[in-house]
Amino acid sequence: MLGSLASKIFGTANGRRLKSYAPKVAAINAMEPEVSALSDEQLTARTAQFREQLAAGKSLDDLLVPAFATVREAAKRVLGQRHFDVQLIGGMVLHEGGISEMRTGEGKTLVATLACYLNALPGKGVHVVTVNDYLARRDAEWMGRVYNFLGLSYGIIVHGLDDAERKASYAADITYGTNNEFGFDYLRDNMKYELEQMCQRGHAFAIVDEVDSILIDEARTPLIISGPSEDKSDLYNRIDTFIPRLVTGDYEVDEKQRTANLTEAGNEHIEAMLGEAGLLTEGSLYEAANSTLVHHVQQALKAHKLFTLDKDYIVRNGELVIIDEFSGRMMPGRRYSEGLHQALEAKESVQVQPENVTLASITFQNYFRLYKKLAGMTGTASTEADEFAEIYKLEVVEIPTNRPVSRLDEHDEVYRSPGEKLKAIVKEIETASATMQPLLVGTTSIEKSEQLGEMMTAAGFTRIDFSDPSAALKGLYAAARSGTPSKLFAILNARFHEQEAYIVAEAGVPGAITIATNMAGRGTDIKLGGSEDMRIATECAAMEPGPERDAKEAEIRAEVAAFKEKAIAAGGLYIVGTERHESRRIDNQLRGRSGRQGDKGRSKFFLSLQDDLMRIFGSDRMDMVLKRLGLQEDEAIVHPWINKALEKAQQKVEARNFDMRKNVLKYDDVMNDQRRVVFEQRRDMMGQESLEEMIGEMRQGVIDDVVARFMPHDAYPEAWDIEGLKAALKDGLNMEPPVGDWAKEEGIADEEMRERLQAAAEEAFASRVEKNGAELSRYVEKQIVLQVLDHLWREHLVTLDHLRQVIGWRGVAQRDPLNEYKSEAFEMFDGLITKLREIVTAQIMRVEVAYEQPTVGELPPMFATHQDPLTGDDDVTIADMNARLAAGDFGPGSGAMLSTLERIEPTTRDPGDPATWGRVSRNESCPCGSGKKYKHCHGALA
Repeated sequence: MLGSLASKIFGTANGRRLKSYAPKVAAINAMEPEVSALSDEQLTARTAQFREQLAAGKSLDDLLVPAFATVREAAKRVLGQRHFDVQLIGGMVLHEGGISEMRTGEGKTLVATLACYLNALPGKGVHVVTVNDYLARRDAEWMGRVYNFLGLSYGIIVHGLDDAERKASYAADITYGTNNEFGFDYLRDNMKYELEQMCQRGHAFAIVDEVDSILIDEARTPLIISGPSEDKSDLYNRIDTFIPRLVTGDYEVDEKQRTANLTEAGNEHIEAMLGEAGLLTEGSLYEAANSTLVHHVQQALKAHKLFTLDKDYIVRNGELVIIDEFSGRMMPGRRYSEGLHQALEAKESVQVQPENVTLASITFQNYFRLYKKLAGMTGTASTEADEFAEIYKLEVVEIPTNRPVSRLDEHDEVYRSPGEKLKAIVKEIETASATMQPLLVGTTSIEKSEQLGEMMTAAGFTRIDFSDPSAALKGLYAAARSGTPSKLFAILNARFHEQEAYIVAEAGVPGAITIATNMAGRGTDIKLGGSEDMRIATECAAMEPGPERDAKEAEIRAEVAAFKEKAIAAGGLYIVGTERHESRRIDNQLRGRSGRQGDKGRSKFFLSLQDDLMRIFGSDRMDMVLKRLGLQEDEAIVHPWINKALEKAQQKVEARNFDMRKNVLKYDDVMNDQRRVVFEQRRDMMGQESLEEMIGEMRQGVIDDVVARFMPHDAYPEAWDIEGLKAALKDGLNMEPPVGDWAKEEGIADEEMRERLQAAAEEAFASRVEKNGAELSRYVEKQIVLQVLDHLWREHLVTLDHLRQVIGWRGVAQRDPLNEYKSEAFEMFDGLITKLREIVTAQIMRVEVAYEQPTVGELPPMFATHQDPLTGDDDVTIADMNARLAAGDFGPGSGAMLSTLERIEPTTRDPGDPATWGRVSRNESCPCGSGKKYKHCHGALA
């Protein structure tokens, strides 16, 4: 109450900040007549003038007013769109490194051009991050016309590009792309072996569209580059047969925490089944020797008890495809990791694909914190303002709408059962559609949208077949013209995401009924009356430019305007929610689809006590209350208190999810410190012409370690372990100096022995350099250091991941798991440095150079993984890496392939004579010409 009173007297912090932008907005508006009078050439020339002013010492803040005025005028000429004053404020917030919270339909895509143009002037590159490839392409090509007009270049980063295309896109002034692709490119760049192969050129400024979705929702799962491991499909299939045989008391499921665990009785039951099948041959299930079986059983149990077909995933063309829980889209090629996807494949009886091992990893939090300046925009960020401030140091600024919002948000209706709720929804749809009011019905899963669709079909509605969207829409337009309800409805979910642009764009046509799964981040604006641009693009596609096409376009525009009037007269777009999401933001995003730019609108949520949120968070007590109140079947309770109770439940879930993300970040920060050191050192090494000095220090360190181990300081020569010293020198340095004779010399000490070993090692190294050639030796040395570092780093990642999974048990011993993790991770990293020194020295002291043709088959396929280390609820994008692998991006470049073994491969192979084949990689095509891999052909005999 006191806070409310103070706000009335002093104003809110958000209001005061908005007022601070007023002078600049006025200055930009004052410049409009001057800028409008410029010719196209003069307007374009301002970009060069701004860059000259920057070079002369002016700051970007000094140029904000003229730069924004320039962009606004360019947008007017190129796009026919003029930035509103509130959009100018949104652009200023982005430039300052904040989050612009702008309602749906307020033009966030256009707002981004202001900050992009200004921050692209220094020439360091601006990244615009979107949630999917479609939006990246659409926004780049749409707004790219403005940038090109002003003399700036733009690029697009989407899946499927090769490295040359990626490098060109990153070299552009402004680069659009998806969060996954930006993050994966960062990881891939830090797996390259030459600076010229790297694509990204730094992280100066990024604008994140749908910032809450990317930096909050998707930040729960880190990005991981991984490769395949051995095939265990038979084991997954065998384990899967045991789970359906478990009875209710054998396991416990916690839907809140998304966990499923065996009980004591379940352990005994599963052990008995594993023993009968011959899989558990000794000891109990939880002995160390059987840890692999435990992992497989846990993942199979989780697959059966926590994941549901048509909600979490679907099976299409014999392939298990994940459904994105936030957008409801199919994610083809993405896979759960840690064996969960394989367990689901076994459950659904589709072909089980191999597991993956981690090669590189980073969280979205740590990736986006690489940027010197970060900004974001979305329609719903204020509910997560604390997290943005704490994790990313981003302040949320609520930008007022250009026109007042006139949407009516009604109280929720709560029913006792899902059946009663669905009947009420169908009845509501019938009532609204009878008045030609367009409806958007939001569901939380494919299964529920299909269930509602079946009930609507039974009630006399007809489902639109979107195999031919243009033909399907004709019936909708005909009904809108006649004013007679068409009784047509469309279902938009992951099964039909290819047609979603058509469905969403026309959801505002009078009488349209659209059932959609999770509207968050769809990126398509719903305009009352439908989309002029969409209709012109489809209906005029085959028409040549000319009077006939112009007439058709005018006819479409006139009809869309008439449809808009009818939709407004019917009450505007009606949002019907079939369930509350666990996040208020998702509900707000659904509601925000209605009432754009001051349009009329309405929204209402229909709930049941069996909905996930109600059931998990205390519906039993509410059910008792409703029974005492005498609530009859098909009756609903509507009260503001219900809304308050639901909001509190959602806040609890959001707080829990925030804690989970913070916990993930705390552990990843430990790894991130190490990652930063490794990546910086790696980049530094790639930039040096020679690593001879570093390698010399490594060699000296190895000798120091050997001498300290076998010749303790101040010990008499009789106590030295000479035989151990000889073996260590042979193994670690490929040397056999006469250390036995040296040890017999009178007065010899460990320090003198060390100096002699150093001299011998230097002589052996110089001899090898002379033999291989100085220039080639420098190249080989760099490749060896980088490859060994990569190998050890990958092993380190796996070990850290395993450590993180078990470190929580230290809390039982009253020890802080995070501090324990930090301590052990540091010791492990110190061990990595020691191993690097030893392995690099051993290989370089043995290296022989041999020329051979590069064999692409030896290079394994790679996967881009998006994994949640706490819950295992993750997805994997199988990136198409073959082109990169063929280009040698993850190993020595094309041309001479360098061996670090003492061997010389024959340059030619006779298919009929295995003696001429030399060493053949297991994954290489068999030299016999069978077309099979070597391991499945002649290699199978070895």
